[in-house]
Amino acid sequence: MELPNGLLPLKDILEVGYNRSTGFVWLTQKNQAEHKFKAADRLVWYDKVVTAFVEKRKMRKVTGVKAKELLIWVSIEDIYVDEKDLGTVTFSNSLTGISRSFHTSAFQLEEVYK
Repeated sequence: MELPNGLLPLKDILEVGYNRSTGFVWLTQKNQAEHKFKAADRLVWYDKVVTAFVEKRKMRKVTGVKAKELLIWVSIEDIYVDEKDLGTVTFSNSLTGISRSFHTSAFQLEEVYK
């Protein structure tokens, strides 16, 4: 997918599915969860079911993910890494017109080698 590997830090995953022909992905976790991305200073909420259509460097029509922006929770609809700036990931909501970009390292898990 060529996206940061820490975008969906879900816990207690019960089911994962992927439709290769459409790019539709779904992940089901036991409970809703919140995660604080410290490097981006953002609190993100994940529903029990998270879905999206995945493409190279992009997740579109995302459901089940919201980010706290000031005092309100904003649904995340699209997540993408621009071809011209591979070091930046952008989150957007077309209904509100809100979009925010961050360095990809804020959502990258550190690899653990044993």
